[in-house]
Amino acid sequence: MPKTKEQFQKMREDMREKILKMSSLYFARCGFGDTKISDLAKHIGIGQGTIYLYFKSKEELFDEIRNNADNKDEIKKLKLLSKLPIPAKTKIDKISNEMCRRLTEDEEYAVKITLLTQILLEREDIYSDDLYKEMAKIIRQGQKEGDIVKGDALYLADLYWGNVYLYALKRLFSTTLKSLKKETLNRLLEA
Repeated sequence: MPKTKEQFQKMREDMREKILKMSSLYFARCGFGDTKISDLAKHIGIGQGTIYLYFKSKEELFDEIRNNADNKDEIKKLKLLSKLPIPAKTKIDKISNEMCRRLTEDEEYAVKITLLTQILLEREDIYSDDLYKEMAKIIRQGQKEGDIVKGDALYLADLYWGNVYLYALKRLFSTTLKSLKKETLNRLLEA
């Protein structure tokens, strides 16, 4: 039992973070529609009532997860990278290397990619997302340089990010997954 108000508050914050973290993984694996609070509570190892102490409903919990699952840092890095005076092929290599490393080493990153993609798919125009627009800029640069395959840059960005999403899903569901190689991602765009 906590002895001070601060210890009690810390325990509450820790439990809330545990619920959010473990729920993110569960929602990424099962989706919103197939998630029941009772199954979620079992997955976390707590009672259903504990979830309701922190969140009024499954919808409120999922909304909090969605709000936390932003890709602002990734977009910021992508925008900075797209402005660098280096060949597009080098930029894509850097992006692929980072994606492969993070997806291989960090299951939480795979959860984030999965949830962000699910959120993007709910939109009417997925191609209006900055992630796609910035990748398309790099692809267009590479097409001008002759290193990137010809075609619609947004479609090619979708092909690239679709493969990243697919690997993130495999990372969450497969126990015998081979590591994603940057060369595999790069090959999707090479001329």
